[in-house]
Amino acid sequence: MADTVREIERKYEADDDIQLPDLAGVDPVASVAEQGTEDLDALYYDTADQRLAADGITLRRRTGGRDAGWHLKLPVAPGVRDEVRAPLSDAPPAELTALVRSRVLDRELAPVVRLRTRRTVLVLHDVEGAPLAEVAQDEVRAHRADEVAAQGREPAEVRWREIEVELAGDGGEDTGLLDEIGRALAAAGVRPASSASKLARALAETGRRPARLPKGEAKGSGKAAEKGSGKKAGKAGKVKEAGKAKKGGTAGDVVLRYVRAQVRAIVELDPAVRRDLPDAVHQMRVATRRLRSAFRSYTKVLDRAVTQPIGVELKWLAAELGVERDREVLTERLHGALAEVPRTLRLGPVAARLRIWSQRRRAGSRTQLLAVLDGDRYLALLKTLDALLEAPPLLRAGADPAPEVVARAVLKDYRRLSRRVEAALAAPAGQERDEALHGARKAAKRTRYAAEAARPALGRPAKKFAKRTKRLQQLLGDHQDSVVARGALRELATQAQRAGEGAFTFGLLHGREEALAADRERELPAVWAKVSRPKHRAALRP
Repeated sequence: MADTVREIERKYEADDDIQLPDLAGVDPVASVAEQGTEDLDALYYDTADQRLAADGITLRRRTGGRDAGWHLKLPVAPGVRDEVRAPLSDAPPAELTALVRSRVLDRELAPVVRLRTRRTVLVLHDVEGAPLAEVAQDEVRAHRADEVAAQGREPAEVRWREIEVELAGDGGEDTGLLDEIGRALAAAGVRPASSASKLARALAETGRRPARLPKGEAKGSGKAAEKGSGKKAGKAGKVKEAGKAKKGGTAGDVVLRYVRAQVRAIVELDPAVRRDLPDAVHQMRVATRRLRSAFRSYTKVLDRAVTQPIGVELKWLAAELGVERDREVLTERLHGALAEVPRTLRLGPVAARLRIWSQRRRAGSRTQLLAVLDGDRYLALLKTLDALLEAPPLLRAGADPAPEVVARAVLKDYRRLSRRVEAALAAPAGQERDEALHGARKAAKRTRYAAEAARPALGRPAKKFAKRTKRLQQLLGDHQDSVVARGALRELATQAQRAGEGAFTFGLLHGREEALAADRERELPAVWAKVSRPKHRAALRP
């Protein structure tokens, strides 16, 4: 069974003649204890084109030391990684290879580098004897493991001395301590490491640097999907507003930048979803919807004959992710609503029934989602997206200046949204209006995503337009959530009645949801009036 350890560390390198300073003088370190020396032997695995190394991910089989076994290191932020561990075995364990499937696809994992390290560990303690950090002095020898297999002999080695400073498990996330230690090391002549990891340095010095640099080395970690919160992960899918230099680009540049961001988010969120990190399912679903929306909004830029079949598969994936996400949203909404009901009005075991109902739905949805991620259809979609980025299906308009092309796409989506909102406002109350409002919500989402994609070309007007459309989308989304919640409450009330329990409380909650939906319907005209002002659309035109 795999377990996970959060690593917060800094890496340094030093010449052989440099001595470590006495770190007992670093506040709040009170004492330093040497833990002895270990001999570690690690074999690092990757694909032939080094897809893991290109994303700053390491998968190794290590013997020796206190934590022998398989280790998968997933970047979280600069200097922060999650290490997922599994017991020793001959081949990479399935629980770890599943976490890199979105990167590896169907390529084979094989040894690429062997690292042998002689490690001396110092433990830094506070005045009460609690460990604060560990300082590891490593004498490293590395060689390419694939040369051993190909040549049948021991290849040439590269050697260096490395120092790792890692916060102890009880040290929390006190990066201030790491800063203090770093200053003490710098005063002694120790330098920050030139590579993000031992593997990266070994690959570089043996002439096997990945074709794509790990983002942790080149332009920041970029591993938003492995942050402790999936909400942060989703932000990787949004395109930041570019400067004036970017506005002169082509429509293809702008749209492909957005498409790449969404594909990247899906790939990076895959292991977060498998690890059940907070909000990861939601953010992965959002990325699939953004990507599908881009395909549908920018048909003048990307060949629909190519993107339409991919869009069908993205819709399927979003639906599968939605089983788990919709359960999360609905459960949170019902529990929150029940918490607002006075105890005197909670008749019968309503909390217990709601909890059992939610747990049953979660067990089924979670199992189903993991089966989808392990399935052939999902793998085929990932391979198709990979191929799409390698050879984007750009049309002639992709070479045109971006502002004109993307503005037309956003305004076209706006006109579609306008028709749907007006139809919803005119629909009779009840199911017909509910369905019309749901259709308007989907149109609002598509318009918002089109405006987000257009931001590098249109700047602040697109940003403001997306923000106003998001407010409309949220109002319509709250209305739709109420429709779904009422259906669930009817189901719960029926179950309670069949069990001989009272259904009064579920009926009360149903009534409150009806009132909330009516409030949202009354708010809609005013919100729509703000979104539909002609000056907002005029600002989008170049």
